[in-house]
Amino acid sequence: MATRRRWWNWKNTCALARSPFTRSWPRAASRPTPPGIDALISAAEYARRRRELMRMAGEDAVLILAAAPERMRNADAPWPYRQDSDFHYLTGFGEPQAVLALLPGRAHGETVLFCRERDAERERWDGERMGTDRAARELKLDDAFPIDDIDDILPGMIEGRTRVYCHFGQEPDFDARLLAWMRRLRSARGGGVVPKDLVALSHLLHDMRLFKSRDELALMRRSAEVAGAAHVAAMAMAAPGVAEYEIEGEILRTIRGRGAVPAFPPTIAGGANACIMHYQANRATLKAGDLLLVDAGAEVDCYASDITRTYPVDGRFSTEQRALYDIVHEAQLAAIDAVRPGRAFADSHDAAVRVIATGLGALGLVKGSVERIIAEGAYKPYFPSKTGHWLGLDVHDVGDYRIDGEPRVLEEGMVLTVEPGIYIPPNDRTVAERWRGIGIRIEDDIVVTRGAPEVMTAMVPKAPADL
Repeated sequence: MATRRRWWNWKNTCALARSPFTRSWPRAASRPTPPGIDALISAAEYARRRRELMRMAGEDAVLILAAAPERMRNADAPWPYRQDSDFHYLTGFGEPQAVLALLPGRAHGETVLFCRERDAERERWDGERMGTDRAARELKLDDAFPIDDIDDILPGMIEGRTRVYCHFGQEPDFDARLLAWMRRLRSARGGGVVPKDLVALSHLLHDMRLFKSRDELALMRRSAEVAGAAHVAAMAMAAPGVAEYEIEGEILRTIRGRGAVPAFPPTIAGGANACIMHYQANRATLKAGDLLLVDAGAEVDCYASDITRTYPVDGRFSTEQRALYDIVHEAQLAAIDAVRPGRAFADSHDAAVRVIATGLGALGLVKGSVERIIAEGAYKPYFPSKTGHWLGLDVHDVGDYRIDGEPRVLEEGMVLTVEPGIYIPPNDRTVAERWRGIGIRIEDDIVVTRGAPEVMTAMVPKAPADL
């Protein structure tokens, strides 16, 4: 079923025909990447994204977006730098201390970047900078200026615009700077047109990001392949007596050895630790008879994968473990089958809930008919989460799940995870002891296609007989 996607504005809502961002774009490399990874997003595609965003904002608006700041881990040791996802989506520029200004209809150039200049002394310590000339040329921008000159240049570009689209409230330091520019304009121009409205940029930009182009999907498939290899390596290493952190180390080694980075800190949860939804300690030792839940993903050129597998440490399920695993496995297959264009996002969760409610009832872990178990939420103590989330530049990617109060309809080019689970708390006295402390989750990354859903992470075993 053909549908139309919606762009959101703080003041109104409008329906637009499908934009070019769901089409396929030519494959072209825009900058060097680590060995073994091809950069697929071309500078031309970034430029098309900027043009589309400006078209939606209108010629009386200005759009301002700051790069992610560098963040310190401790003392003078910074965290590894990772660009803001929205900034990356519009530029492909990977450096801090930068600001992108989009000025629809500006005669002297609509796309302007403020960034660091080349500096041989600083580059000796911190690495090469792109610089203004190269940035304008390689990123297909109309102009680029030194970031140190932004206070003198950007306020004049804002003048005459009625609205500023920005991420106000995200970075307090940049918010203060933006407000200072606007105060200066009001006091200096004496009646000139100064923006009165700060509009959430996310209402336009995040819906664009929800639909993946051909080249974005290629990067996500590569990310899935890297994460899949890490999971297979973890499976081979898992055994009684191995520490969770050793499994974590093998996953990180595999991801970094393929030129990628972790998309998030891996969860390596043996035994009852798997019942902790966001377990992070990774310090326990695996035991015979335990299940091991591993949730890990890779990031390639800022695009993420997210995979979870659960399997017996010693290769053998107990009767109870296998019974619960079969329910989760069946629930996941049913949920994946519901990922179809024209279906609601919530349909996948509903399909998983029905299978889990039926299975828990059949095992006697919850009481009542399936309809009553679902209606009363009796399954929720053992399945407290949703079945999935959007996936892309962020692991929990941007995009509305509901529109006008209704579940969003899936469309071709969207990517989401499907990850049902059952978690029986170790201290749950309402069930027999043999069920306690079992946690199981199975997660795959799914592309909405014209037909059957594409499981990008199918290379990682999950069928009970394969574990």
